[in-house]
Amino acid sequence: MKITIVAGARPNFMKIAPVVHAMQNVKRKDKRLRYRIVHTGQHFDNNMRDNFFKELNIPEPDINLNCGSGSQAEQTGAIMVSFEKELIANPADLVIVVGDVNSTMACSIVAKKLNTKVAHIEAGIRSYDLSMPEEINRIVTDCLADFFFTTTEMANQNLHKIGIPEKRIFFVGNVMIDTLLAYRHRFIKPQIWDKLKLTKRKYLVMTLHRPGNVDEEKKLKNLLCAIINGSRGIPIIFPVHPRTAKIIASLDFNNISKSHSFALSPSRHQCIKNLYFTEPLGYLEFIIWLKMLKQ
Repeated sequence: MKITIVAGARPNFMKIAPVVHAMQNVKRKDKRLRYRIVHTGQHFDNNMRDNFFKELNIPEPDINLNCGSGSQAEQTGAIMVSFEKELIANPADLVIVVGDVNSTMACSIVAKKLNTKVAHIEAGIRSYDLSMPEEINRIVTDCLADFFFTTTEMANQNLHKIGIPEKRIFFVGNVMIDTLLAYRHRFIKPQIWDKLKLTKRKYLVMTLHRPGNVDEEKKLKNLLCAIINGSRGIPIIFPVHPRTAKIIASLDFNNISKSHSFALSPSRHQCIKNLYFTEPLGYLEFIIWLKMLKQ
């Protein structure tokens, strides 16, 4: 049995970790199982990519397709071209895709056109909002997949509505929770915690990365201004996607603060009033922010 596991964007790494670990355990008992990890390179910054393999004890990918960034069409097309060459050179009995990113859809299309079965982890999730690129990726992937691994009963119902038979649906729960529980004792305290003298449950953590919110300068500025003005001075920690950091650097925030800088580095932070920017955080660093919010 030859299996190809596809990882592309940041969330994929946490999702494939328990799957890879399970396969490692099976392979120790049955040498007939062979698996190959393909990294599409959809996230191209080292802080967004390579650290996750180290932190989560995932083997280095067998290949990195280095597809990088671009528009939706450019990125999807680049992944399809590269993955087709990879799958022809290394045929598989099954391709496993996870989540709802461009890599998920692109690799599913390629696999099916090469007559390879596809398994979709996190299948059946729907927002019913076609303005979301992820929703289109989900729909296309679920129309092509052979096996569906779901996180909720609602996801099962969504698949039933499009005619997927029960025998092809496997209600397995959330692999992200598997990863969370497996690494809960290894969380890393972020460097800026002490520097900012933060205390538990007295700060906010923000992520902002959807293209519709961050790619348009005026909209991004309005969002950040609204967040700052509505936060009542509570410190806000904002790990910034590399693409978003470039856009923020071009904005004029003089109506909020006269001093701001965006040359982000792991050892420093920059801020506009109470909004503190950091570089993208590794999984073990980011999760501890959430843990300390609850304690």
